[in-house]
Amino acid sequence: MRAGAALLVVLAVQWAAAQTPGGMPGSEAETLSGKHLVVAEAARGHRTVLVMGFSKDAGDGCTEWSRTLRADPALAGVPVYGGAMLAAAPGFIRGLIKSALRKSLSPAEQEQFLVLVTDEAAWRAWFGVGNDKQPYVVVLDAAGKVAWRGHGSARELEGQVRGAVAGSH
Repeated sequence: MRAGAALLVVLAVQWAAAQTPGGMPGSEAETLSGKHLVVAEAARGHRTVLVMGFSKDAGDGCTEWSRTLRADPALAGVPVYGGAMLAAAPGFIRGLIKSALRKSLSPAEQEQFLVLVTDEAAWRAWFGVGNDKQPYVVVLDAAGKVAWRGHGSARELEGQVRGAVAGSH
């Protein structure tokens, strides 16, 4: 019985991923400014960079990525969404985490910081998470297809992201 339920969950995740460009999960997120959006819809129609953390340890790296990319003149006009997956955090802790994040980010950064609380397995698979202590970055082209995917330090990989954005017209 459990194997059958697990298979249904896997099939449901695969079906949901197939419904969005680039196989991205169709989950709703909330920005730190309180807006609700579906990430795949927000990214549709233009090049977009997504920077996601799957643990507290990845948080500083995600902030570094987001700030580095937003400050890069070669990426002017390209939306850069930072984010955190909080599905594993208990509900009352999520509020504390979001409050701490708000305090550390400017109002403009809060507008483009996404909090995800559902579909963690699907997001981990889509980003290709192997080490959740690192930030993960995906560059999407205007059609929503993945143009580049990576993880690690912004200092080491910023040039690759810039090249992927430039090549994803």
